[in-house]
Amino acid sequence: MESKTKFLGHPVHPMLIVIPLGLFVTTMIVDTIYLFTRNPILPAVAFFNIAIGVVAGLVAAFFGMHDWMAIPLNTRARSIAGWHGLGNVAVVTMFGISWWLRSNVMNYMPTQLALILSYGGFLLGGVTAWLGGELVYRLSVGVDHGANLDAPSSLSEQPARAASSSSSSRTVTNRPARAKR
Repeated sequence: MESKTKFLGHPVHPMLIVIPLGLFVTTMIVDTIYLFTRNPILPAVAFFNIAIGVVAGLVAAFFGMHDWMAIPLNTRARSIAGWHGLGNVAVVTMFGISWWLRSNVMNYMPTQLALILSYGGFLLGGVTAWLGGELVYRLSVGVDHGANLDAPSSLSEQPARAASSSSSSRTVTNRPARAKR
């Protein structure tokens, strides 16, 4: 199933999710360093990382929901995408509450609850990232029809299946299954 919203030939949702993901991971690193060093600048860094991450997460969610609506009903992909989306809404909500709790404290020092919500959101984000990987790499959600190892550039505006006939045996989705050991 090919993504419905693209920019320069690539699906928008996966291009955007790296922003909140990176900011939330950076928040966890900064918070952990703060817990060991008590450097007073680090809570402000985490605070603004979360703020930007929440906004970016909501933008990514909009495009993810647009792709979700295009997945056929009563399919495993639709179910997994639903859990992926709901889980990510929970992640953004957890970080959003953590941000709000920090905003009420001098110098944005994280409270224990703010840290628990951030670390919990980070862990849940790992699960939802795995679900996103399952959608793309196992169920081919967002993958161009006919994608193959010799497909033309997405900037060429040619369909992926426009590659030479010699590449048809090298189609990614038609690889032989690996033998179980």
